[in-house]
Amino acid sequence: MDKDPETFYADLAPLYHLIYPDWEASVGRQAVMLDAMIRETWGDGGPRTVLDVSCGIGTQALGLARLGYQVTASDLSAAEVERAKAEAERLGVTIAFSVADMREAFRHHAAQFDLVISCDNSIPHLLTDDDILTAFRQFHQCTRPGGGCLISVRDYATEDWSRQQVKPYGIREENGVRWLLWQVWDPRGSVYDVTLYFVEDRGGPECRTHIMRSTYYPVGIPKLMALLQTAGFEEVRRLDGKFFQPVILGTRKS
Repeated sequence: MDKDPETFYADLAPLYHLIYPDWEASVGRQAVMLDAMIRETWGDGGPRTVLDVSCGIGTQALGLARLGYQVTASDLSAAEVERAKAEAERLGVTIAFSVADMREAFRHHAAQFDLVISCDNSIPHLLTDDDILTAFRQFHQCTRPGGGCLISVRDYATEDWSRQQVKPYGIREENGVRWLLWQVWDPRGSVYDVTLYFVEDRGGPECRTHIMRSTYYPVGIPKLMALLQTAGFEEVRRLDGKFFQPVILGTRKS
């Protein structure tokens, strides 16, 4: 049975920052990398308004807002949006947050932006090519002529899908608590199930384990590029070594 990403992220929201060794440093670092790619692709006078359609707790949206971008952000998970709002208030940045499925992006926002982004492997929560194409068409409608789309995803072509896999995140220390994090991937036909484990060690004889489950579609980057083109984006290309994941860029010409 496919696992509901909304439930997955509702459970993950309070712990999401632990995925990164230093989440706040990652917010700043990712924003600098995104800004460099935006300037390289569309020029210094390029995108200033950004729609983040899978903002999570704000990992990309917060950093871009701190760099002066006018950011609108939405996510399927109401719990993550609430945490993102709290983080924005804490950091003193203004972002228009709301809850929306990326497949409803234009119907929800009813506006066009210089740039639409979806980072951190959010697209593969859509489990079919048709769902991805529906989302990409919505992204295209949300993009003003001359603007663009930026997506970051895992490179699934480098993974071994013949077996179950364990993906360790490592150890985190926070407020006297030790956390051990890892993922387990279980391939299942055209998709794979992910179980994310957070072991909470407070120094006693027993530990509490927080478990979240979801399902992903290990879609290849060439297919994603073809679907972006079908949705109407042009000059679609892949960038490697510019971000912590491969990036796909496309421009809306008209």
